[in-house]
Amino acid sequence: MSKEQSGIVKAWEATVRKSQAAARRRAHSIFATMSVAHADDDDSVSGHASGEVYHAEKVLSNGDFYTGQWSDNLPHGHGKYLWTDGCMYVGEWVRGKTNGKGRFSWPSGATYEGEFKAGYMDGKGTYTGASGDTYKGSWVMNLKHGEGTKSYANGDYYDGNWRRGFQEGQGRYQWKNGNHYIGQWRNGMISGNGTMIWANGNRYDGVWEDGLPKGNGTFRWADGSFYVGMWSKDPKEQTGTYYPSGSPTGHMEWDPQELFSVELNDCKINPGENVSILPLQKMLNWPGLDGEFLQKQPIWKPNKGNDGSVRPRRMSVDGRVNYHSWEGDGDVSFDIVDGNSLMGRDVDEGLGSLQLEDPDLTENRQQQIRLQPMKRQGETISKGHKNYELMLNLQLGIRHSVGRPAPSTSLDLKSSAFDPREKVWTKFPPEGSKHTPPHQSSDFRWKDYCPLVFRTLRKLFKVDPADYMISICGNDALRELSSPGKSGSFFYLTNDDRYMIKTMKKSEVKVLLRMLPAYYNHVRAFENTLVTKFYGLHCVKLTGAAQKKVRFVIMGNLFCSEYAIHRRFDLKGSSHGRTTDKPEAEIDATTTLKDLDLNFIFRLQKAWFQEFCKQVDRDCDLLEQERIMDYSLLVGLHFREAPGTRTPSGIRTPTGNGDPDSDGAAPRLSGVDMDKLLLDRRSSIRLGISMPARVEKTVRIGDETQLIGEPTGEFYEVVLFFGIIDILQDYDISKKLEHAYKSFQFDPTSISAVDPKQYSKRFRDFIFRAFTEDT
Repeated sequence: MSKEQSGIVKAWEATVRKSQAAARRRAHSIFATMSVAHADDDDSVSGHASGEVYHAEKVLSNGDFYTGQWSDNLPHGHGKYLWTDGCMYVGEWVRGKTNGKGRFSWPSGATYEGEFKAGYMDGKGTYTGASGDTYKGSWVMNLKHGEGTKSYANGDYYDGNWRRGFQEGQGRYQWKNGNHYIGQWRNGMISGNGTMIWANGNRYDGVWEDGLPKGNGTFRWADGSFYVGMWSKDPKEQTGTYYPSGSPTGHMEWDPQELFSVELNDCKINPGENVSILPLQKMLNWPGLDGEFLQKQPIWKPNKGNDGSVRPRRMSVDGRVNYHSWEGDGDVSFDIVDGNSLMGRDVDEGLGSLQLEDPDLTENRQQQIRLQPMKRQGETISKGHKNYELMLNLQLGIRHSVGRPAPSTSLDLKSSAFDPREKVWTKFPPEGSKHTPPHQSSDFRWKDYCPLVFRTLRKLFKVDPADYMISICGNDALRELSSPGKSGSFFYLTNDDRYMIKTMKKSEVKVLLRMLPAYYNHVRAFENTLVTKFYGLHCVKLTGAAQKKVRFVIMGNLFCSEYAIHRRFDLKGSSHGRTTDKPEAEIDATTTLKDLDLNFIFRLQKAWFQEFCKQVDRDCDLLEQERIMDYSLLVGLHFREAPGTRTPSGIRTPTGNGDPDSDGAAPRLSGVDMDKLLLDRRSSIRLGISMPARVEKTVRIGDETQLIGEPTGEFYEVVLFFGIIDILQDYDISKKLEHAYKSFQFDPTSISAVDPKQYSKRFRDFIFRAFTEDT
């Protein structure tokens, strides 16, 4: 402690003893005068003009002491406050409230050092508890909320997302004994998809619920053997299959219930210690703030349900009535009369549907802020859906293909692995067989095309087999997109949005198998390739009179992200028919717009732009060499609105129409608030994935067929996603005939069906005009 601090503390201790008598003599005022610089401090204070900031030292009637900058009878600037119970705050003040950077300490030895807003611990800060627990990260209104790390006194460690004071979202927990968990959390417990890895090398990959495995999952031993199945603490619900590694000492006699009774015994989550009393609870209403405090505080209206009944307010952690209600999993609603409320910074995971009132509205206008879960694309394939059995067949087949034991292979594959005749058929009778489980679907056969190649591709793309199996074959059903594509193919999304499954024509299967060796060498050589990632090629053959065959390819979903995609474009570089056929009123964020709908130029940072140009050239060279045409650059934009700008006209959220009172209203956030609210999951930025960039708005003047409009000088901060899709269209006889036919009616350079060499040149020319270096 410095001499200055020591002197202040001694003076404070002395004045505490005198304060009670002073309070009785001056009962008409909260403040007593501490004679330090002047014989009559009250007289000197009265000499200061209103609004002037000066240094003051004050002793309160209850014995508390303040020293620091002062203005209008309130702490304002930098100051120190000492409570008689031993609590202390040193830092910045704004009109009587802790605001800015500061340090709060408790008599127990606990400390918080970081940002405050209006008395709340809010922003970045570090809390160190009396027992030694330390949390470092984001806070929102006294609660851990956002990215943060916590070191526990017992040696455990957590790094990940927090929500309302508990671990929630993606996170990693490391035990002192070397065990660790990586995956999803909910309300402070392990819940969702995740991986537990023990210090001895064993691991569990799968679904969790309330801290225990529940649903599809895989338990692996260090020797490579594993057990796949449905997990439950109730032995009656436990089913699965053991796959040996080939070692003589297997685990055939292992009881899956040992995972619950033995393996997880050393994996208890430390609850940690709580803040004993919040700094906000220690603050008082200063005399100069009394009138303003009563007038400016938000007037909270009853929180009514749909039936008109008044919902009870929830109590906050400090025992006060909470000013907002967290309703269920996705909704946060406020009814606020005054616009000064800090509640506008509350956060929900479904940030795509975040809605805040227009900042231009007057302070006294009623604001209604409502967060709702983002609307998801597609229809869930539940029992009774026409493709329900097909989905079950697909999931059974994938589980069989991925779970089948196979020797580890190098990335150097023999040419025989790429032979189109390299395929494996498996029968799936309903009663089960030696290699397949019993199932409730009809009898079918399953075909894997070039299984070794696709297994190696998944390894190359760093796809964990268990995660892949759970995404496609987990408890959650697939979702079918509302309408087939132009080719007539149907698209399905996994519930976690990671993978897209597309039905294929026989001709497309042939093209993929033909180009598979070149494709494999290309994606192996260029880690940042923009071409579609393929993970598996399969066929389901239904038995019976129909003998129907359905072929599938499994691909990565380019738009699987924590960011809401506000606009998406499918760009080819041609103009004929390249506009959306939807009326303006029906266009939303799920609509895929085309070349003539494009009203932006994408500006990339110099290094990214150079890498982008190189990679587009490499990818187009591959497609040209393989005689592929009709491919597109799929682009998704997430707008991060900068301070002082408006949301671009014509941009709507996935479910909104621009009405601020509607459930889908567009986000209206400053860049600072967006950074705070986004709860960035630290997803790695790669070429085409989560790339920060700027877009400049363009406008077409006169010529409606002009592909790139004129720049307007209107810029927006965005996060970009892009990749080259639809790469399985061969320039076959049908495309040649289409080109010949349309050339009679339209400009041959404007149509999509052109020779691959011409297509590649036109595509590059267009893309390198739509994307430029940001200067």
